[in-house]
Amino acid sequence: MSPPANVVGWFEIYVADMGRAKNFYKAVFQREMVDLPAMGSDMQMCAFTWVDNGAGAAGALVKSANMGPGIGGTMVYFSCEDCAVEAARVVTHGGTLCQEKMSIGDYGFIAIAQDTEGNTIGLHSPA
Repeated sequence: MSPPANVVGWFEIYVADMGRAKNFYKAVFQREMVDLPAMGSDMQMCAFTWVDNGAGAAGALVKSANMGPGIGGTMVYFSCEDCAVEAARVVTHGGTLCQEKMSIGDYGFIAIAQDTEGNTIGLHSPA
């Protein structure tokens, strides 16, 4: 069996308020969200729409009694055409921009933001 093209196959972003978090991510990335079936009485999941066998990783927002949002956890970088566009939407929709768009040399550009739940996320674009 050959390894997958990308090392990340799935991600989860932990949230305290699912409605607020869902609205933030829908507005910033202008993508629909899909409620997933409950995996227990103390867990709620809402996935970003995905393409079967498409490039990149799929993932979900998760509200769970066992995990909470915050700084210092996993950093997820979202792919963008121009990360400055999504960075501008962050503040408009209740988040905080921690690092404006900046060059990372041959690897493109990034911006760093904090969502409405206190999670730090990255935005990455080739230009």
